[in-house]
Amino acid sequence: MSSTPYLIAQPEARQLLGQIDVPQILRKLFRDLAAGLAVQPAQQLVEFPQGAGDFINYLGVLAEDRVYGVKTSPYIVRAEGPLVTAWTLLMSMDSGQPLLLCDAAELTTARTAATTAVAVEALATPEARHLTIIGSGAVAQAHLHYVKDLRPWQSIRLYSPSLANKPAEELAQLQALDPRLQLVPELEAAVEDADVIMLCTSSAGPVIDPRTLDKPALITSISTNAPRAHEVPPAALPELQVYCDYRRTTPGSAGEMLIAGEQHGWDSAAILGDLPELLSGQARRPSAERHVFFRSIGLGLEDIALANALYHLQRQP
Repeated sequence: MSSTPYLIAQPEARQLLGQIDVPQILRKLFRDLAAGLAVQPAQQLVEFPQGAGDFINYLGVLAEDRVYGVKTSPYIVRAEGPLVTAWTLLMSMDSGQPLLLCDAAELTTARTAATTAVAVEALATPEARHLTIIGSGAVAQAHLHYVKDLRPWQSIRLYSPSLANKPAEELAQLQALDPRLQLVPELEAAVEDADVIMLCTSSAGPVIDPRTLDKPALITSISTNAPRAHEVPPAALPELQVYCDYRRTTPGSAGEMLIAGEQHGWDSAAILGDLPELLSGQARRPSAERHVFFRSIGLGLEDIALANALYHLQRQP
């Protein structure tokens, strides 16, 4: 008999996520990928007719947990600005029945930031002391939450063009996230002497050029739904030590990788490692002498692993 999936709306998802160890769940799924216990197909992008937007499907299978699922995220063009939503459907590999339908907004924020944290833990030098965050929204704040204890940071600087327009109350809320956090009004001051720079924006074009930095740094970058979005110049890739979340899927979706391959002679074979390889000891760590670039596009498995954890958590008495 068919069953009705348990429905988790955004407020409940936020509350449940606070009760689980998100980075540890992601570490396990990347190790499962390396061991052949999980399947991560490429993203599926489908465009709406007449330029009305698109949707991306993120798929994945967690064999050890006996679940599979899909997150679907539309990008809807509107006169008042684009609308982006996301929902994750969790399915049983045993019964073939739906288990959970979850508003994926909180899952997406948490898994995006926690994936970056797993990368920072693996790729930042042990001596890293100066952290910079570019962006000030929910995703940027989640990045800070998951990386603040990964190194004994002596400084944490945050820059966003929107800081100048934020009311004092919002600025105070940002400042309260960590006593070490400094809100910096200029990009150049924010990245000066940085060891780790986390790009946490929704920009469709470059935010910083690693080639202008004054010392080698780890730069992390995330995705947005804009076509071929990229936070660093594609021309810079040949000069960087490049890592990604999953080498089988990221080069086919990451904007700067696509453009670098078409226009700047970069080849995805130059990727030094992905998170499954790093966490299973199959990839070498980067040299401290050159910039390191980590690119994540977001994997369906990340959403599915978190949805599975929330499903089991809400079933507890």
